[in-house]
Amino acid sequence: MREYSVPVLVDVPASATLTDTVFNRADTDPGTVIIRRKSGEEWTAVTAAEFRDEVAGVAKGLIAAGVGPGDRVALMSRTRYEWTVLDYAILAAGAVGVPIYETSSAEQVKWILGDSGSKAVVVEHDGHEETVRSVLADLPDVKHIWRIEDGALAKLTESGADVSDETMHERRTSRIGADLATIIYTSGTTGMPKGCRLTHDNLLFTARNIISGPLEPLFQVRDRAALLFLPLAHSFARIISVVLIESATVIGHSPNMRDIAPDLRTFKPTFLLAVPRVFEKVYNAAEQRAVAGGRGKIFHRAAEVAITWSKAESSGGAGLGLRLRHALFDRLVYSKLRAATGGVLSAAVSGGSALGDRLGHFFRGVGIEVFEGYGLTETSAPSTVNMPGANKIGTVGKPFPGVTILIADDKEILVKGRHIFKGYWNNDEATAEVIDEENWFHTGDLGELDNDGYLRITGRKKEIIVTAGGKNVAPAPLEDRIRAHPLVSQALVVGDDRPFIAALVTLDPEAIEQWKAANGRENASIADLTKDELLRAEIQKAVDEANKQVSTAESIKKFAVLDVDITEESGHLTPKLSIKRDIVTRDFAAEINALY
Repeated sequence: MREYSVPVLVDVPASATLTDTVFNRADTDPGTVIIRRKSGEEWTAVTAAEFRDEVAGVAKGLIAAGVGPGDRVALMSRTRYEWTVLDYAILAAGAVGVPIYETSSAEQVKWILGDSGSKAVVVEHDGHEETVRSVLADLPDVKHIWRIEDGALAKLTESGADVSDETMHERRTSRIGADLATIIYTSGTTGMPKGCRLTHDNLLFTARNIISGPLEPLFQVRDRAALLFLPLAHSFARIISVVLIESATVIGHSPNMRDIAPDLRTFKPTFLLAVPRVFEKVYNAAEQRAVAGGRGKIFHRAAEVAITWSKAESSGGAGLGLRLRHALFDRLVYSKLRAATGGVLSAAVSGGSALGDRLGHFFRGVGIEVFEGYGLTETSAPSTVNMPGANKIGTVGKPFPGVTILIADDKEILVKGRHIFKGYWNNDEATAEVIDEENWFHTGDLGELDNDGYLRITGRKKEIIVTAGGKNVAPAPLEDRIRAHPLVSQALVVGDDRPFIAALVTLDPEAIEQWKAANGRENASIADLTKDELLRAEIQKAVDEANKQVSTAESIKKFAVLDVDITEESGHLTPKLSIKRDIVTRDFAAEINALY
């Protein structure tokens, strides 16, 4: 199949804006709890009326500070309650939000504030403020800096006390769907990020068609609640935040995705969103705990039963014997995994990169079904998503209502719909490179549609490796398989203009400590382990597993284990954990050359 469309389900009015639901719900259902805010170890309920009042108060403060219609206001913070208040307050003031990753460097902050022409910026803490002030001399448009941990919301509300409700209402309702809501700068694996112009209509059309379309069952669950921990500066988390507000799903915020376990247990979400690396870490951590406790064989058997059960469910249902084994391991293993997520989590959405069939089937077998989706910042995040009752694991689902997918002659995925962005900010040339005369957005990703309209991602057009022998190799599927091994943190496949394919591998800091203890290597350094034959044999298993899916010419012939990890802090990963290939290959050129 070359093309597949799904008709529009919800035709959002041209006058509708993102703030409508916040203010209208406060009038019709003021006591409805829409957020639970973390306060110490407790979660405090925030009603629709309380949220509206806080948004309105901050919006008045922005208006009093001189923020006008269409002005850009930047927001640099971790995922927290105040982020969502500020996001909607900026919109209610008629302004445009410009999110900045809280891990951004001074150079990146300078670029985003300067390129967007931001008039003000809200930061989370003094470290962020120092970063902004270090580049302020080159940013004449920035007139205000507010700090969340210095009481920014209260100070803005106080300073806006003289702004009337009528003034704020006029400002808020002066916006329509076609007006700009946000400029989201793509994190980018090369160069400075480009600002994607997304309108109120882009985000509302996406959110409302998802809620009433493929993911509708997730928003019909009693006491539904979702915990946000991915960076809200990223389009994936941002659209989910909009979806949760629009659907009145109770939201919780967890500021540190690396230490989310306690919040999962106390917040008890029914729904979660994450990138594949999170699911990989959950699986690997459970496996390592089982092995360390002498229950490794039980865990591995339970994992295989979960996967087999899920596959059977996809093809007609499990037989009695399999159902009995599944029920046994549910008591012994699966229930403990679910308890670690709060005990009521049954569904999650994964995006950003490929989850992989094995993990998809494992989690469904455990009782937490993961629905993979696909999209880019330029498509308001999603374009396709799997759905409850029709989850085809290994694909990224069908287009959501109002979206058309076309596979071009060169296998590139093209997308059309009201969710497509309005172009790059201050960069018409770049816009023309991705949106053609027929309004198809060229994603740069490669894929295929099956006979049922499900999309499968097969590679990245610009990341295709061409060996010296002329063989085209997509690195992502190989890397995903290697990274699934519990000892592996990251993997980068190389081989451009080289005689064969090779890989760089880094070790997971937590898993490797447990491995060292279990294998008599307690005193070994990471540098020692890079040459350790037992350790390399384990990594070879991961490489062999990856090679099973490709031809001999595409398979990895050699690998090097690095003595450092590839992280966001080291500058080698984007905030959504994508590898910056050019930077990694530059910084580890000696290690790559040594492989050849």
